[in-house]
Amino acid sequence: MVDHTILTRMFDIAVKAADPMETIPAALPPKPNGRVIVIGAGKASARMAEAVEAEWGPCEGLVITRYGYARPTQGIEIVEASHPVSDLAGVEATKRIITLLEGLGKNDFVLSLISGGGSALLCAPGGMMTLEDKQATHRALLESGAPIGQMNVVRKHLSRVKGGQLAAAAYPAKMLTLMISDVPGDDPADIASGPTVGEVSTSSDAMDIIAKCQLNLPRSAIAALSDSGVLKPDDPRLANVENTIISAPSQSLAAAQKLAQGEGFDVKVLGDSIEGEARQEAKRQVDLALKVQQEMFETAPPIILLSGGECTVSGWGGGIGGPNAEFCLAAAISLQKTPGIHVIACDTDGVDGAADVAGALVFPDTLDRAQVDPLEALRRSDSHTFFGKLNDQVVTGPTLTNVNDFRAILISNPVGHVPPSE
Repeated sequence: MVDHTILTRMFDIAVKAADPMETIPAALPPKPNGRVIVIGAGKASARMAEAVEAEWGPCEGLVITRYGYARPTQGIEIVEASHPVSDLAGVEATKRIITLLEGLGKNDFVLSLISGGGSALLCAPGGMMTLEDKQATHRALLESGAPIGQMNVVRKHLSRVKGGQLAAAAYPAKMLTLMISDVPGDDPADIASGPTVGEVSTSSDAMDIIAKCQLNLPRSAIAALSDSGVLKPDDPRLANVENTIISAPSQSLAAAQKLAQGEGFDVKVLGDSIEGEARQEAKRQVDLALKVQQEMFETAPPIILLSGGECTVSGWGGGIGGPNAEFCLAAAISLQKTPGIHVIACDTDGVDGAADVAGALVFPDTLDRAQVDPLEALRRSDSHTFFGKLNDQVVTGPTLTNVNDFRAILISNPVGHVPPSE
């Protein structure tokens, strides 16, 4: 019998590969002479700050992370705030970061630590928007099911710090931004909405997205689009900025692949930047898994389909769920108790949707053990409740990193199954 624990072990090593304590040392230059300020935002930013001070010693600075994600630091202040919807703590901490950057000169140095989650944590509403307006906008974007790239275009043009504006606040100081990518394609402009990266989109592009997604936003948000302050990539205030990605989904998938192959599994990577509706992607991958199983010879080694990216859930049905657990629920329904296939889908930051649950596991007997109607749970986007009753959730607590979704489907040949002859 195939040991399905390979799936959780692959997830664990994928998370470890993106741990800032593992990746920061190689990316960090010697500590510059003169004044050095460390700033940052994101679910991994406190861990990144901890890793920086392990190399440089105590530093001046402030980073913003999610509640429960703080780490012990020597000099850098850690502020916790709300994610995925901003709160006053994030707004106030963002103001303090901007104050830290005021008046810097060309001989000063800023180290910026940016990871996924920074779009909500680094919050400075544009125009006349209030915090409540910003929160309403965030909720509308999250519920729209829009791809992360489109969401970030809107966020940037409604902010005073995104789209390169944080870097502009530090000019003319030199700035190095170390990033952990949680976005499909690893575009630095999309990570935390690119606070230190120039932006090619316009406020008109943001308006088109709002119209396409039929977003009902506060009037102040629409008005703020006419006063967008995002910087173009060739803006001279970005001339002293270097943006470097230190962890990405591809690296974590490669670590997981190496582990599985070392134990005799055949691994096929479907991609590290898969997007789309979670339930639709689950159906697509299950169809592929069933085809692979049908073509397997009895003596063939187990096969694992591995993928990453960021799936979404739109048309929220009022339940408690997230895209990874929804992927698993839709996969279980599509598999219909097929023997020999197991599934895992988790977010590497330990938070799937807004719940402190990384994701879930699917077994051949998942539907047999179901305590609630799986179709009704899927309709209500209530996947966390479904898997919680089965004790099949994956709960990690804060992982202190974030390279987005991790999905793996383990396919073995049921005893006695022989593929049809050609």
